[in-house]
Amino acid sequence: MGTTFAIKIISAQPFNNYQNLEIGIDSVLEEINRQMSTWDPNSELSRFNRNKSINPIPVSSQLFKVVKSAMSVSEKTNGAFDITVFELMGLWGFGPSPKDGIPTDKEIEKVLSNTGWEQVKLLENDIKKLNPNIKIDLNAIAKGYGVDQVFNFIRGLGYKDVFVEIGGELRCSGKNQLNKSWRIGIDNPNIGDYPSKELAGVIIMDNRSLATSGNYRNFVNIDGEIIGHTINPKLGKPIQTNVLSVTVLAESCMNADGWATALMTMDYEAGKEIVRSEKNLDVIWIIERSDTSRRLGSTNGVKIEDSIYEIIQ
Repeated sequence: MGTTFAIKIISAQPFNNYQNLEIGIDSVLEEINRQMSTWDPNSELSRFNRNKSINPIPVSSQLFKVVKSAMSVSEKTNGAFDITVFELMGLWGFGPSPKDGIPTDKEIEKVLSNTGWEQVKLLENDIKKLNPNIKIDLNAIAKGYGVDQVFNFIRGLGYKDVFVEIGGELRCSGKNQLNKSWRIGIDNPNIGDYPSKELAGVIIMDNRSLATSGNYRNFVNIDGEIIGHTINPKLGKPIQTNVLSVTVLAESCMNADGWATALMTMDYEAGKEIVRSEKNLDVIWIIERSDTSRRLGSTNGVKIEDSIYEIIQ
């Protein structure tokens, strides 16, 4: 997945089979990579993307599950989240086949003709492309799915106090080593004069998942212009909103991951309106005012302590 991961297990009993536990976790991650990596040309997803058939394409139950979850977020956000952006990401310098230079409007228009979540149909166990040139990119949701799978694997071994984090997306249960609820720091985006090591706040986690999306970590420099990795799938261009980062809490990390990306394409007011109808979903926005000062927007179900910003709800 091109990132780091960290796992914490609190147990009163000594770990007798630590190596077996490590091997088991690695096997879970390797299997997800074999199914959903856009960087591995032999992965199931890469083979699916090369398949230009408009007939139903059989896929694994795991790949089907992630695509189905992604399509649900796409539908609820009217396409603000779209997994058919594989070529679009490459056009802006991201992904396994990045293009050099800022794309022209004509290039963007051409790629947009082969994108659109409505061009993908889910059948019983198959996925059908209505446009044979459609290619799927699951990087905005598969990492969260990976967290869920590792978490469930460890919980299946009988451990209750568990913390799993992959590249900033995480899921936890039970208590930490101090026998308190897990506490997670929210990064303060390092933009302009703001220091990168300062936390914007701390969230108290109670058996939930968390995912954060923001343009301050993953970006490319194209001809001296810094381009963030969150691309508006409708316009085909990087987003420009008053939101610096979005942190989503949900039951599954897969769901949190997808929603965090979707909400990064919207301004604060639009995002707040759309999550009102979503149960078991809580959100924290870091918002930049016109005078470059910041505030923190939050839904009611988030427990925040030590925030350096004014909190609005």
